[in-house]
Order: sequence, then structure tokens, then C-alpha cells
Amino acid sequence: MANKHLLEKLAKPALFVAIGAAARLLPHPPNFAPIGAMALFGGAHMEKREALILPLAAMVISDLLIGFDSIPMRMTVYGSFLAIVFIGSLLKKSAKAPNVASASLASSLLFFLTTNFAVWAQGNMYPKTAEGLASAYYYAIPFFRNTILGDLFFTGLFFGAYYLLLNAGHSKARLKILFLKVRNLKSP
Repeated sequence: MANKHLLEKLAKPALFVAIGAAARLLPHPPNFAPIGAMALFGGAHMEKREALILPLAAMVISDLLIGFDSIPMRMTVYGSFLAIVFIGSLLKKSAKAPNVASASLASSLLFFLTTNFAVWAQGNMYPKTAEGLASAYYYAIPFFRNTILGDLFFTGLFFGAYYLLLNAGHSKARLKILFLKVRNLKSP
């Protein structure tokens, strides 16, 4: 499988880290970032060690430039990405589009629930009551929308590009056969 070998060369961990860190540094809507998709893709298609390190490396590098909010909050965010790697590992046996989309949505939900619970539990923005927790989730809904959209977009991009490149040789052969059939239909 020459295409798989090519993909392994292209999908160097440093490239993923650079993409993830750069995407967080470039102007973008809040929470519309590739880190969750990177963790999901890594869980599905990379060795466990690399899959766990990549999103954390991208986050730490970009956090060093953007700034940290608090250690407990960063640990919650980083921990959610490690959990998303686990969700991605469930795709190893069946990375069909509906499964990938469902895993992406589950990842977005996990990130939303854990990080906003941490904002409520660790911060002073909301009272430590059920109403305060509900408010923390309510006011985070616009960010959740962007998380879902970003995760779906980047998950589609990473998984789609991977499978397109993986099957590029097969697709060329199919196109050539189709072209020859169409050409034969036109000739008298």
C-alpha cells in the first residue's frame, strides 16, 4: 500500500501539532478550533502515545503564546482532550461517516460538559448552586455551537483528507476505467 506509506510520511506528529497550535493562534471564532478533531483522529489512526501527546502539545505551545487562565482549568481542558482520544480509539474498528460524526458530536458534548462544569466549580462567576450551574451551561451555549461546528468541520477535514489520500490510487484507477467506458460509448 504505497498510499498508506505516503500518508504515514505526511501525517508526522509535528505537522499536526503545528496545525493545531497555528489554528489557535490565527483569528477564529471562539471554540472553533481543530484540537478536538485532532484528538479524535489521533485516537482512531495513530499510536496511543502519539494520539495522547499531539493535542496536548498543540495546546501547551499555543497556551504559552496566548496565556493560561488557571492550572485547574487547563487540566480540565487537557483532560477532556485525552478523553476525546479515547472516543477516537473506539473508531479504530469502524470509522464510517455516521460513526465519525457521532463521535465528533459526543466529543463536543464531553468538552462542553466538563469545561463548563469546571468554570462553575472552580471560578467565582456563578454561585455554587444548581441555578449557578444551570447558568454556567446556559451562558456557554454560543461557545458550544462553535465547538460543535469546529469539531465537525475539522473532523470531516482530517478524516476526509486521510481517506481521500489513502484511496487516491484506487480512485485514479476507477476514473480511468470510467473515462475509457465513456470514450468507448462515444466511438461509433
